[in-house]
Amino acid sequence: MVSVAVVDGTDLVVRREAQVNNAHGEVLATFIDEALREARAAAADLQAIGVGLGPGPFTSLRVGIVTAASMADALGVPAFGMCSLDTITDPSVVGMPYAVMTDARRRQYYWAVYDASGTRVEGPEISPPDELAQHLRGRVQLGIGPVTDLVRWPDAARLAAYANTCAQQGQAPDALRPLYLRRPDAREPGARKKVTPA
Repeated sequence: MVSVAVVDGTDLVVRREAQVNNAHGEVLATFIDEALREARAAAADLQAIGVGLGPGPFTSLRVGIVTAASMADALGVPAFGMCSLDTITDPSVVGMPYAVMTDARRRQYYWAVYDASGTRVEGPEISPPDELAQHLRGRVQLGIGPVTDLVRWPDAARLAAYANTCAQQGQAPDALRPLYLRRPDAREPGARKKVTPA
């Protein structure tokens, strides 16, 4: 998922989003340009930038975080990161504990647990579905997210509103560290095998 939003305070002005498997960088750059044009704003008008830190796939997280950090540096504005699971919500979960679950691939889910006020109390973590179901049984009443009946995706508007609030309160941004939760597949090559007689 690639998602971009422009907000005025906490009010959504423009949103662009699409489910993509590749070309995150190209789609993100296009969406940023389109969103600013529709909002009749220039990049220089931005007061802060918000970005999802994951958990999520390596490539999409890197694209989002590098883009946010680069824009913030170029514009001289703060960039605030937020756990992507924290941006996923639904009106049906108000007032009750719930879990947010997204597809981590390889037969695993990224997940976090939230209390009745919407505060994250556990996670983010990564688990196979059967282990997660056993862990959550009796603890939460609903699950939301792309892998549940209540399909919701990370919300760029919540990220943008969060960043704006942090900036208005004068908060100093933390380093934008991605929440990978899984080691990369790429490894340094081992010693070369000898192919000549000793």
